[in-house]
Amino acid sequence: MLQGERRSHHQRQSFVDLATTARHPEPMLRALLLSLGQLTDPPVLRVFVKSMLVTLLVFALLGVGTWWGTQAALAAWLGWHADGLAAAFALFVTILALWLLFRAVAIAVVGIFADEVVEAVEARHYPQALKTARPVPLARSLAMGLRSAARVVLVNLLMLPVYIALLVTGVGTAAAFFVVNGWLLGRDLGDMVAARHMDAAAMRGWRATTKSGRFVLGLANTGLFVVPIVNIAAPVLGAAMATHYFHTQYYRKARS
Repeated sequence: MLQGERRSHHQRQSFVDLATTARHPEPMLRALLLSLGQLTDPPVLRVFVKSMLVTLLVFALLGVGTWWGTQAALAAWLGWHADGLAAAFALFVTILALWLLFRAVAIAVVGIFADEVVEAVEARHYPQALKTARPVPLARSLAMGLRSAARVVLVNLLMLPVYIALLVTGVGTAAAFFVVNGWLLGRDLGDMVAARHMDAAAMRGWRATTKSGRFVLGLANTGLFVVPIVNIAAPVLGAAMATHYFHTQYYRKARS
């Protein structure tokens, strides 16, 4: 009975959260503008550079590994011709992987360094919260990032038949893509910040009451990922936006 009442309360809170966000989109816009304004801060810029280098290294290693494996497999049959074919195939695989997996890999990588972004945002905008924050250990950040990447890849693979089937609608595939990835990114971005201020039990409760708000956060970040050039900075912007969302919408209320 008690669990049912809690579930009902969480559902009502989630509905109120979504309705409030729909009527007042300013907090999310404010979060985006503040995050853009802090991109050139040295700590944030360092994370941007580090995360991009690691992300590009991942795809470069994928390309080299694909070339090496393909060349070794074809060398006995094609001789020196295998080099050119292996290079072409490796280039194709790398470009395809960048298109399909960039979002997952970039979020996983920035998750490793996310604590630095969150700390920089808190230092500038939420100094009181920074005093009580607990740095997230590297091992936990790495685990969260890898779980995030695995979820994005697995769920999108499972949704692939749906994406293909919806192509006939013209807009259905894009709508499904935004809904699915908004849900995924909203959870993962929110956790990056909540982990600094909540234990596991508190985080579960926070997730239950912020589903709709985090979904809107995820939708906004998914939109950033589909904009050329902007998508390069989307992971860092997402971590910064999640920090503003967490503090302005919930953490301050909890402290008041």
